[in-house]
Amino acid sequence: MSTVISSIKITDTSSDSDTNEKKDGVTVEVNPLGKPFKDTRRFFWQKQVNKESLDDVATQPSENLHRFDPAARWTWAEELKVLRKIDWKIMVWTCIMFVGLEIDRANLSQAVSDNLLDDLKLTTNDYNLGNTVFFASFLAAELPSQLVSKWVGPDRWIPTQLTLWSIVAACQFKLSGRSSFLACRALLGLLQGGFIPDIILYLSYFYKHHEMTIRLGYFWLSMTLADILCALAAAGLLQMRGVLGYAGWSPTQTASKLRGKKGWFNEREEVIMVNRIIRDDPTKGSMHNRQPITPKLLFKSILDFDLWPIYLIGLTFLVPGMPPRQYLTLTLRGLGFNVFETNLLTIPSQILGILTMMAILWIAERKKQILLFGTVPQIWSLPFLIWLRVAYKPGEERWTTWAILTLLVAKPLTHAMQVGLASRNSNSVRGRTVSAALYNMFVQVAQVISSNIYRADDAPLYKRGNSILIGLVAYNIVLYISAKLYYSWKNKSRETQWNKLSDDEKLKYLDQEVDGGSKRLDFRFAS
Repeated sequence: MSTVISSIKITDTSSDSDTNEKKDGVTVEVNPLGKPFKDTRRFFWQKQVNKESLDDVATQPSENLHRFDPAARWTWAEELKVLRKIDWKIMVWTCIMFVGLEIDRANLSQAVSDNLLDDLKLTTNDYNLGNTVFFASFLAAELPSQLVSKWVGPDRWIPTQLTLWSIVAACQFKLSGRSSFLACRALLGLLQGGFIPDIILYLSYFYKHHEMTIRLGYFWLSMTLADILCALAAAGLLQMRGVLGYAGWSPTQTASKLRGKKGWFNEREEVIMVNRIIRDDPTKGSMHNRQPITPKLLFKSILDFDLWPIYLIGLTFLVPGMPPRQYLTLTLRGLGFNVFETNLLTIPSQILGILTMMAILWIAERKKQILLFGTVPQIWSLPFLIWLRVAYKPGEERWTTWAILTLLVAKPLTHAMQVGLASRNSNSVRGRTVSAALYNMFVQVAQVISSNIYRADDAPLYKRGNSILIGLVAYNIVLYISAKLYYSWKNKSRETQWNKLSDDEKLKYLDQEVDGGSKRLDFRFAS
């Protein structure tokens, strides 16, 4: 029996055949790796190249190749121990860094509860514009940041981002008007934009596909925890209005630079880490951590239209709940709650949001029905949006209004499982690099759309805006179901084609198709 994994052929035999290496009755034939290619071009559009080595083997060594061993074996106890160590050494710190990002980007909603708009002479439309500028800048930075991260390595680029945006966030203390407000939002967006896809790519090096979904849930859970911390901090800090002549919203909490250290894993643990990941997905061994993506590979990934159903979902799935979330503190102030009460009253929605998100992630991954469970938050939102459209009366029944808004904002967040789905369905490192950025770019467009649905001329009932949100709920439900049907059809079509091939044709295909990504005939989409 033969199995082909990238360029390494493993043959289960006990004979003393002439091979490179033999371990525990398993013969391993390893083709030699190639030398670095001498490309003399300074820019990708130049045609001049050094042709003397074009016929050499192109496969380059990975930084983890010395730990890859097809004959390696370990116990479940060892693997679980390594997995828990990865959780503590890698996952926890990525969550802490996400807390740093969320505190610096989300404290605006707490600031507006303390008269920030009046202090800076801004209108609600200026507030919308600030959110639009931030998310547009965030969007613009997504793909460039991914390319830089793939070039210099996420272990270097992510701490650099963290340090730079913290400096800008601290400068919010000196906001003085509309221009400085918009400039600060733009800079924060540009510096924070690539962080999330960078982290997703980084985590994919350590976890198997089925392990990613729940851990991405923990990742977004840390964002919600940051929102709770912001609300608690704001409830106290905003009482400082007037101290030393400053407004209460001026103090800013920023993240510190947290870097890892060498020596977390011993040799045995590294062998288990590398082999368990590559055996789960051989494509993760196909690119070096600091190997840049060429324009040709970039365009190849962008034109992978089988991933576009997930991107289209990212464009609209968040929109129905975002305007009520962005206006939550303003709405609560309008209902007569003071600054202290307003910030504390945002916390229940965050706690309930954590519970609903983790529940839907666990169930969706267990049932292997990610896209169908994606319709749950849309159905959840519908009755609350209808209430806001037909029954909401500002200034009346403020506790009923708070309860409705809390339940609406607390709808399950499916972002984590959709990010994981895009990563899983990319089926290559270069595809995973680009898909994470593209998905998040579509999500940022959704944030831009969300920031312009509630307009000043539609206040205070926002009937036009809520009608749009109800329509988007219906559209999203259809979109999720359509994406599910598309991937089911695609998998059945490939299965039919694959079964028509003989065993020899299948082996030949597996041996030749090294980097087909999600286009590989033997690849099946998760949905």
